[in-house]
Amino acid sequence: MINNDMKIRMETARAKVLAAIKAGGGQTVLSTGITGDDARLARAVTEIGVKMLEPNHPAVALARGFRGVTNMHAAEQVRHGITITQMAEVTRGIRNVIPDDVFITVGIPGGFTETVPCPLSEADLFEMAQAGADGLHVHKSSLDDLEALVNASHKAGLLVDAYIGKASDVHPTGIFAETPEEVYKAAKQMEGIGTDMIGLMTGMTYEGVNAGEIHPVVKERLAALVEAVKVPTLAEGGINLSNFSAFKKTKVSILVIGTAIDQTVEKAAQDIVKQFMT
Repeated sequence: MINNDMKIRMETARAKVLAAIKAGGGQTVLSTGITGDDARLARAVTEIGVKMLEPNHPAVALARGFRGVTNMHAAEQVRHGITITQMAEVTRGIRNVIPDDVFITVGIPGGFTETVPCPLSEADLFEMAQAGADGLHVHKSSLDDLEALVNASHKAGLLVDAYIGKASDVHPTGIFAETPEEVYKAAKQMEGIGTDMIGLMTGMTYEGVNAGEIHPVVKERLAALVEAVKVPTLAEGGINLSNFSAFKKTKVSILVIGTAIDQTVEKAAQDIVKQFMT
């Protein structure tokens, strides 16, 4: 009975994702950062049509000034200190104020490749599901670890979106794959163990990229990902208003936007307060 309950829950969650992609003509936006951990802003973006949100523990660490962090790089170093209970509280607050058809995927301690061990229990995953999460946002760098997490998450009725990164990334962001051929192989393996959505980290720094364009290396990696799998695909990292049109031309299903929104909101707050102070 419980297995079937979780199967139905996952089918409902998957339908949300597919409906969002279809409504966007084959591509949708997942909003994260400030809009993923502040219920007011989550409600604001869903009111204008966003159907996918991502709270995650580094963003929550930054939003709360955890251990004095003031930027995302510093937050990534201490994200393991955020608790499952805190992430459940954030998720529950967002779920309470947004429409039921909005998909929430959550990054939690233990779901990433952490610098400090963060074991995840079955109870932790059920707690996130009960808080209103539809999925788990994962950055594991081992296929064995990812498979274990996929299986455990599915038992709790949670879909899993997991990523492919590069060994040279500042923080381990997923299964390592350097060349397009390796991206293709990794994506196939991830799909084979049941990963529900597969993403590529695209925020790497490349020289010689014209404004508004995607570096050919990133294009090749994205093309390999899309070709490899049938499940929805994601691109995350470095997507902004300048290059957004170029990313829209790819066949990636979901574009993840975080820092670009955060920076705009911060600047808007400064601008309006400055007017009151003059």
